[in-house]
Amino acid sequence: MSTSFEIAHHEAMTLFQEGRYNEAERIFLQIMNHRPQGYADIYNKLGFICQWRNEFQKAAEFYLKALDLNPNYTEAALNLAVTYNELGMYEKAVGTFTKAANLVKTHPKSIDPYIRGRLANEHARLGDLYYAMGLYEDALDEYRKALTLRPNLVDIMNKIGITLRDQGSLDEAIRIFMRAKEVHPRYSQAFIHLGITYYMKGFVDLARKEWESLKEVDPNNHEANLYLALAQKEEHE
Repeated sequence: MSTSFEIAHHEAMTLFQEGRYNEAERIFLQIMNHRPQGYADIYNKLGFICQWRNEFQKAAEFYLKALDLNPNYTEAALNLAVTYNELGMYEKAVGTFTKAANLVKTHPKSIDPYIRGRLANEHARLGDLYYAMGLYEDALDEYRKALTLRPNLVDIMNKIGITLRDQGSLDEAIRIFMRAKEVHPRYSQAFIHLGITYYMKGFVDLARKEWESLKEVDPNNHEANLYLALAQKEEHE
């Protein structure tokens, strides 16, 4: 690797990290002109820059070049999946995302935390779509995949609990809400939904205890005040 390449690459990377994408792009393209076989990371960053400009077709071409050079480049695969989605190529988006997710299973130690987070977010997003359509089993499958990648995401635990509750699996929902509270003792939604689930089972005192406990953690929590007021009003009717 020549000194001139190192200097140019360092300058382009610095500009890219600073968000000066147009300047970084110019240098990245100059580097590629001198090395036709290319660099997967540079193609990925050129794709990101095009995506940032909403030039999705061009972005996809760069991501594909990155994957041609390195088929196991998970970040480029994720970026390509998002780009296909923007282009309305939904089957390709799902296929590319699935392939990227499978790479994590095959090479779990090689995936950095950032990529794991991206994958977890995509699984959660798919879970939200399934949930909105009432496909609870599919939603749970996606949420659980997200939780496997990022075991301490309490937002995902909460979504699993809500989905289980909507299915009628109240005891399982209670267990997952309690787990969320253990992971994040100040996570308000776990208190709220654990209380709701207790209430649905007829355990009114336990429900009230959850909402009152949340008020100790967050005295101005509007939801806790609302549910306590509703519970009190029902008791007096």
